[in-house]
Amino acid sequence: MQILVVTQGPYGERIARNLREHTPSGWIVEEVALPKALPPIIDEPDEFLPATIPLADLLIAAGESPGAAQLIPDLVSRSSARSVIAPVDNSAWLPQGLANQLRRELAEMGTTVVFPKPFCSLTETSYGYRGSAQTYQDERISAFARHFGRPKLKIRVNPKTRLIERVAVERNSACGSVSHVARELIGLSADEADSKAGLILHHYPCLCSMNQEQIEDRLYDTLMHVSGYIINEEVAEQVKPFKTPPQYLTPSEYMDNKK
Repeated sequence: MQILVVTQGPYGERIARNLREHTPSGWIVEEVALPKALPPIIDEPDEFLPATIPLADLLIAAGESPGAAQLIPDLVSRSSARSVIAPVDNSAWLPQGLANQLRRELAEMGTTVVFPKPFCSLTETSYGYRGSAQTYQDERISAFARHFGRPKLKIRVNPKTRLIERVAVERNSACGSVSHVARELIGLSADEADSKAGLILHHYPCLCSMNQEQIEDRLYDTLMHVSGYIINEEVAEQVKPFKTPPQYLTPSEYMDNKK
């Protein structure tokens, strides 16, 4: 698969670098850098696009401004991409109204686009967190999401010590943070691993926004915190059989303690 990553600064550059280092054999990752300063409204795309744009099967729009997002249809046309991942790790870069507009334009071009919010919510069939999740059908995006997206780990815990001995990354995040978390989990106890995983991810550091916003009907939070919840949930499920069972007082013990 040929992947084109469109960057505008450190956010996209780290994603492109991680993909180049960890994509499966046979995948090709190209990068196109847009100007760091783009006007809020793009009237003439040719003024800001490189003269040559590589062909691609899948385009990952990792720009850092609404101006960069507005260039996606032209990038799709010139690269011949038929699938687009436009992650929303900062809503200021890709507001919902602009995402809706892009969805309509790209559909008219015969191109599938998904907007994972955050990027690490992407799976082979869906994207988004909890109640905001949406499904999709696209073989190229699904192939990408088998390797990069929502964290998928295989954790080995010593049943006697309850310490984590090994963590295999079965699906990394596009930015590489999940690999970092996997390394740092080694040696932690099952009792603390699920609560510490998100903190470890944030220290990588996580690339998501710290602006408060509506994530779903019952959750108003930051996308950085959501990325932490996602990795916490994956780790919690893996270590659950090895956690110390909660201790409860029986009624008689409770009365004895009261005396």
